[in-house]
Amino acid sequence: MRAVVWKAPFQVSVDEVDDPRIEAPGDALVRLTTSGICGSDLHMYEGRAPMQPGQVVGHENMGVVEEVGPGVVSIRPGDRVVLPFNIACGFCFNCARGYTNACLTTNPQGHGGGYGYSGMGPYRGGQAELLRVPFADFNALKLPGKPGDEFEDDFLLLSDVFPTGYHSTEQAHVRAGDTVAIWGAGPVGLLAGLSARIRGASEIYIVDCVDDRLKAVSEMGATPIDFRKGDPVQQILDLREPHRRNVQELREGSGKKMPGVMCGIDAVGYEAWTHDAPGEEQEPTQAIEDLIRITNATGHIGLIGVYFPEDPGGVDDEAKKGRFTLSLGAAWEKGLSVEMGQAPVKRYNVYLRDLILAGIAKPSFFVSHRLPLEAAPDAYEKFDKRTQGYRKVLLKPNGLAA
Repeated sequence: MRAVVWKAPFQVSVDEVDDPRIEAPGDALVRLTTSGICGSDLHMYEGRAPMQPGQVVGHENMGVVEEVGPGVVSIRPGDRVVLPFNIACGFCFNCARGYTNACLTTNPQGHGGGYGYSGMGPYRGGQAELLRVPFADFNALKLPGKPGDEFEDDFLLLSDVFPTGYHSTEQAHVRAGDTVAIWGAGPVGLLAGLSARIRGASEIYIVDCVDDRLKAVSEMGATPIDFRKGDPVQQILDLREPHRRNVQELREGSGKKMPGVMCGIDAVGYEAWTHDAPGEEQEPTQAIEDLIRITNATGHIGLIGVYFPEDPGGVDDEAKKGRFTLSLGAAWEKGLSVEMGQAPVKRYNVYLRDLILAGIAKPSFFVSHRLPLEAAPDAYEKFDKRTQGYRKVLLKPNGLAA
């Protein structure tokens, strides 16, 4: 089969590799109809996460079941399915408690398995024509319709980005009427904004410095904050002034003491850019520090952006080891809660699927490119450089490219 293969930093190619096969009774083989290039893939593309040459990449996967093992009971050949990027067994201590992102069975290297991703087990990715799915009864979510229909791109986003964005609003404890600030208007940040809207947030601010992404923020009805124009924290404080004056100050003294937002989300991670050189110089704690400043006392912060324990491209020796200096005293004084880690996709994907089918959510609104598999090397390069217009790239391995 053809597949996207990692060769070296900033180098992927489309090669012929051996077809996957049924290896265990619970396996299934899925013929991919759509596979996404994720912002997290860029960490490996840039060589900032350990990878072995020859690894087939891609963890955002959906398609049609082609073959099942003798132990599979709930899906059959011909079923349309989407696959959580977390490969989970369904029966270990963590899976039984809903933490499928930390499965104890699927990854011999540690907790949590996944497709085609650094440190997440011996599984090939789905930027390919075929994919082996372990524990298929547990991991495959059935979908209605046919490949290429109006929901194709929306359903693909159930593999990672939509549940991940939604999980960040769980981490940040977003409730009806809450105010929310999100750092990063990439796919996860945008769908965190959509999720905050679904959960009833009254104000949503999303910070970035890429024009096309900021335009998408406006299109979805949130407030874009361009940090090329100045300190994003101060920009949000200025925009919130009318609310503080008209609402909060009805209770004497509260406006000045609670000037920020109640919920903050870091959808950037350790590759955040410094305010002083947006798009050029990185400051791995910039997003976290800004969120500590903007989040009100007793508020909540969700860190859904990636922070690796090892980063060969780190800005200094400490960052290379995943160690960062933070304003812990300021966070403690405010009584902030901070939650972090990967999303347990399976916890949310069935409910988000039904929001899509009900017409309440259209997560594919920001998809910019639908390309054949052969276009992957060029798409990786342009997506990595934040080339104008490259908001989200979907690969169509078996002929559905637009």
